[in-house]
Amino acid sequence: MTVRFNTTEWRAIVTRYATAEVTRSFGQLALNLSALVATLYVAYRLMEPAPWATALLVLLVSGFLIRTFIIMHDCAHGSFTPWPKVNDAIGFVTGVLMLTPYQQWRREHAIHHASAGDLERRGTGDIDTLTVAEYEARSRFGKLKYRLYRNPVVLFVLGPLHLMVLQRFRVPGPVTGPAQLWNVWLTNIALAATATIFILTAGWQSVVLLYLPAVYIAGAIGVGLFYVQHQFEEAYWQRGAQWDYATAAITGSSFLRLPRVLNWFTGNIGFHHVHHLGPKIPNYKLRQAHEENGIFAAAPVLTIRTAIRTLRLSLYDEERGKLIGFRDLRARRTAR
Repeated sequence: MTVRFNTTEWRAIVTRYATAEVTRSFGQLALNLSALVATLYVAYRLMEPAPWATALLVLLVSGFLIRTFIIMHDCAHGSFTPWPKVNDAIGFVTGVLMLTPYQQWRREHAIHHASAGDLERRGTGDIDTLTVAEYEARSRFGKLKYRLYRNPVVLFVLGPLHLMVLQRFRVPGPVTGPAQLWNVWLTNIALAATATIFILTAGWQSVVLLYLPAVYIAGAIGVGLFYVQHQFEEAYWQRGAQWDYATAAITGSSFLRLPRVLNWFTGNIGFHHVHHLGPKIPNYKLRQAHEENGIFAAAPVLTIRTAIRTLRLSLYDEERGKLIGFRDLRARRTAR
């Protein structure tokens, strides 16, 4: 049975937390960028005498890059500072650090927030998800392509490469207007300039053996986080008129329980149900909002262990109202 939430109640809750604290935001930015630069420098200095230490530090660099992405993410929602132009400037810089065109990503992500869980508005800023009926209606080749796309190796190993490379090139379309195209190429120019500075001052190894692997690992973790935030068995999906924003936000987004240190590196994005209900709530207020309001108890809870189990899910079964795997579909066919 679908749970409906009182609009006045949830809007009042969101309003209480949807205010950026400028000192806290800039402190977060300064700390993260300082730690990122310092870790990169130490990792670079250790490349020759202790490559094993550099390899370990690459993982730490990836952690700071994930946090960098979260800052860009907050800027895209206008929740990092009260000033749109400042958010855009910080978003552009942090986007360059993550090889991500900020304006293009912001537009796609806004569409994702406005349509998450709506079966009639899938396809932008989401991991593609077919219903059982849609999958069954595909040709053999179409089914193969979808099965390959939903394979964890493709999603989490090739997916980050897709984000790193193909975001460099965009063509005009429904979600890519002139402003987004300009931003893509400005990002590319900034990336080329940054890479040139790195190579001239620290050698090509600093880019190829240090920074790019760190971005790749951060991207793989980011894809994984995004996957488990919406791809779980009881995730909310409805069509058109039956779709409800608050219900989709709270029951269609997971509450991923993480250790405190991982919550810090991921900017509390595990409280995804809170974020989807109130995208203007800064990352550092998500936990507080969750703990102080009983409305969020309805969110589906995942742990790292149960999140891994969601990797088998690939299709939405409209009859049963839940995500299932290809193995489940085969079992259902056999039972008929």
